[in-house]
Amino acid sequence: MNILNRNLSMAGIVILSLFSFIFSNCPNGEDVCLSLDGSSLNYDSSLDMGGFQFGHDGCATGASGGDAAANGFTISASGSTVLAFSFSGSVVPAGSGTLVDLGSADCTESTLTDFVFSDPAGLSMSYAWSEIASGCTDETACNYDSDAVEDDGSCWYVGVDNDYCDCEMNANDCLGEC
Repeated sequence: MNILNRNLSMAGIVILSLFSFIFSNCPNGEDVCLSLDGSSLNYDSSLDMGGFQFGHDGCATGASGGDAAANGFTISASGSTVLAFSFSGSVVPAGSGTLVDLGSADCTESTLTDFVFSDPAGLSMSYAWSEIASGCTDETACNYDSDAVEDDGSCWYVGVDNDYCDCEMNANDCLGEC
């Protein structure tokens, strides 16, 4: 019976690992996916987080709040590092939300570096920046992209900086008729 229980346990671990990989929103199935929204450092994680730290160029000295603080983490922000952990062993549960507010919207992917995430057992978790779809997010534009999350400034409209009379890019003729 012990062999059967061990095999079932191993099968469960394999299925859970595949489930986490397949349904991760991160490129290449990393454990934690990061994105910025103003001063918010957002996350999407397939595993519980036991702690994290990262470097910055001075833009995050006011880091506080977010799901880290809501789950009892102590957040320390110096002039170059943010460190968050729990004295009681609590975790930031798997899921998504705002991990921490950086205190400034000046932080970018290039100014936040050297991320380290650990699970509740202290094991390293992989991470990546989210791949955010960019395009035209204005529903009234001719080239509206319903999949775009971030506007890239590419929106165009009939007759604005062009001679098009409709969204199919048909131009007015000499008499001004489409």
